[in-house]
Order: sequence, then structure tokens, then C-alpha cells
Amino acid sequence: MAFVVAAIWKAKPGEEGRIQEVIKTMTPLSREEPGNLYYQAQVSPEDPTKFFLYEQYTSAQAYDDHKATEHFQKHVFGYAIEYLEAREVATYETIDV
Repeated sequence: MAFVVAAIWKAKPGEEGRIQEVIKTMTPLSREEPGNLYYQAQVSPEDPTKFFLYEQYTSAQAYDDHKATEHFQKHVFGYAIEYLEAREVATYETIDV
């Protein structure tokens, strides 16, 4: 079973470049975390200010650990939030079959 995070980020008008740079910084750092199984960001082809982040972690605790990392605190909470119009996060658990 994996703990799944689906996040939608909506950049403020004209700030999509800043958000894309944060995502490019965060992706390799997040992928290196011990509890990370998968981390991939996408951008809407219809709306360049809308980003979808799909993440998988070994557990809910691993996701909490991700949010507590220095890079998350610095790049997301310390920088990106200022340039976002909206941010939605939903969590799921995979169904083992």
C-alpha cells in the first residue's frame, strides 16, 4: 500500500514561470527522500498556470516527513505559496489487489 498525494497548484497570473522553477527544484530533491516512491509534476496544456503534482510515499508519515524537509519549507512554504492563487491537496491510499 502506498500513500498518494494529488495536489493542484494554480499560479497567480504571470507567475507560472516562478512556480515551474520551484517544481523543477523540488522534483529531484523529493525523489531522493527515503519515503518517496514517485514524484511527478504536470502542467495543463490548456492553462499554463495550472499544475498537477502526483506523489506516492511509503506511508502518511513519509509524506509528513516530506513536508518537514528543509527544501519543502524553503521552496514551497517559504517561496511558492506567495505566488499561488490556489492550492488543493487530496490524499489517498492505494488499493492492494
